[in-house]
Amino acid sequence: MLEQVKQVEGRRLYQQIADQIRALIQQGRFRPGTRLPTERELAQQLRVSRPSVREALIALEIEGSVEVRMGAGVYVGKVSDRPASSLADSLGDSPIELMHARVMLEGEVIVQACARMTPQGLADIRQAFEDMRDAIAARRSGLEADRRFHLAIAAMTGNSVIERLVRELYDERHSPLSRKFSAHSENVRRTWVHAVEEHEAILQALEARDALAAQARMRQHLHASAQRWVDGGQNDWA
Repeated sequence: MLEQVKQVEGRRLYQQIADQIRALIQQGRFRPGTRLPTERELAQQLRVSRPSVREALIALEIEGSVEVRMGAGVYVGKVSDRPASSLADSLGDSPIELMHARVMLEGEVIVQACARMTPQGLADIRQAFEDMRDAIAARRSGLEADRRFHLAIAAMTGNSVIERLVRELYDERHSPLSRKFSAHSENVRRTWVHAVEEHEAILQALEARDALAAQARMRQHLHASAQRWVDGGQNDWA
């Protein structure tokens, strides 16, 4: 029923997966109100990763083609004749690819930041961490302080282009696809408790002027963040 997805230049993988599922719905292969194959089954048939299938299903949910029922599966919604590309560009980049890009970029940025450390720059990072910790302790959102933490590290490189890239990658978490992904996958309280611990470890490495430890802890944090974000709710759709 489903064919292996082959990457098309200039088109995101999750969009291609969504295109194929949408086409089957429009052809009547999946009827409105019926349950789609599980995320695991779709991934096996398409020979892609489960997170990529999840991204595609969330894209289809945003456009109304499917309904995600946590713990019960994904069900076909209304049949639409919407062109495949009508929502694609507005949904945003793949959350998986975004996190991989952040690991690569910020893992190198923090090494440069250590080499250019200033008392004021370090104070800005510590203040952002303390604001995040206090916000989470008070059960408020730590997102704004988290953003300042990462941008303060980027600012210490003295390179405005790097700072802009870090900011743009971070802010992509507010795209429609990323926001919906978070709503399905993240246990918000648990996520931020772990994030505070990981940011404290990064801060301690920076204060010790240990570039290798800082790099390792930044990468560990972003890998862990990606796992919580991308894989956090995986079992609910199995």
